[in-house]
Amino acid sequence: MAWLNIVAPRGATPTATSKCLCGRDRSAVGHRRVLALITDHTAHRDTCPLRTPQEGRTAA
Repeated sequence: MAWLNIVAPRGATPTATSKCLCGRDRSAVGHRRVLALITDHTAHRDTCPLRTPQEGRTAA
């Protein structure tokens, strides 16, 4: 459902892309931003509407 693609060639700036079937499509360039995207991608797995059943949940 969700994919995280990281490209980090030696001596070059790393890039990453986070995509999900729910429509999420984010990217990052640079060490700090790639690390932040990895953290965000991991957190998305817990909040993705495709992985978290919405039926029976109360509104906020």
